[in-house]
Amino acid sequence: MKFTRRQVIQATAGFATGAGWIGPLLAQTPLNMTTIPSSGQQIPSIGIGCRNYRGPADSQEMSVFRDTFATFHRLGGKVVDTSPNYGNSETVIGGIMRELGIRDDLWLATKVDRTDRASGITRMERSFELLGGDSFELMQVHNLRGADVQLETMRSWKEQGRFRYIGVTTSSDRQYDALAEVLERHRLDFIQIDYSLGNRNAAERLLPMALDRGIAVLVNLPFGRGRLFRAVGDRPLPDWAADIDASSWAQVFLKYIMSHASGAIPIPGTTKPHHAEDNVAAARGRLPDANLRREMERFIDPLLS
Repeated sequence: MKFTRRQVIQATAGFATGAGWIGPLLAQTPLNMTTIPSSGQQIPSIGIGCRNYRGPADSQEMSVFRDTFATFHRLGGKVVDTSPNYGNSETVIGGIMRELGIRDDLWLATKVDRTDRASGITRMERSFELLGGDSFELMQVHNLRGADVQLETMRSWKEQGRFRYIGVTTSSDRQYDALAEVLERHRLDFIQIDYSLGNRNAAERLLPMALDRGIAVLVNLPFGRGRLFRAVGDRPLPDWAADIDASSWAQVFLKYIMSHASGAIPIPGTTKPHHAEDNVAAARGRLPDANLRREMERFIDPLLS
């Protein structure tokens, strides 16, 4: 039997409330912050991914997207990741930020996905037009495409103040060796990788490299494309969830990522207000220590096999 994330949230929320785990005091505590090694800047330990923010301007989804962004911002969220690859996501995100008047409150990351220098410049200039502002916090080479060429331009634009940080992304372990080679050749501020409680391959080499080299980490696919939710189904939260102030499975999965020594920041795709509330809550309260991380792995592995 399959369960939606809403059903899982409802089932575990009732269990958590009855146990008195997440009370008003925790809800009022500041978000946990992550320090970016290359600058010392601190940003919230949770972000929002915008892959599915696309569609015609008059579609009914647009109001839901706007409400989701408003909820994320109201709760203290700042880190926003998008890309010109995601349909008209940059157009949608730019419009929402202007409508809500929150562009300057957000920590904005986008990407470039071209192999030659001229096309990369055109692509990045277009992102500035759509998203607004004179600078982005982070520009990333999407899936390593044209990495050496684009990083040369990005490094120059960083020196000019157009980007505060530069980095590269992947969402597949098929590119892990290539990403490691890029890290050997270039000095980066960020990498973005796929990593989750159910997909820990990046922890074997890439996350230690990032930690050793002082590179910050964004994490895409923190729920394994929904695989983790399907694995737990309607199971109640384990007793140890109380030890990390988690009141939903989403918070369990996100806190596992946040607790990695690299200070990884998950950026779950979030298109509904109640998901934004649930995800942002993961950045409050305690995180698992090394022993609990191992217990979490032992718990999930049999469910995924």
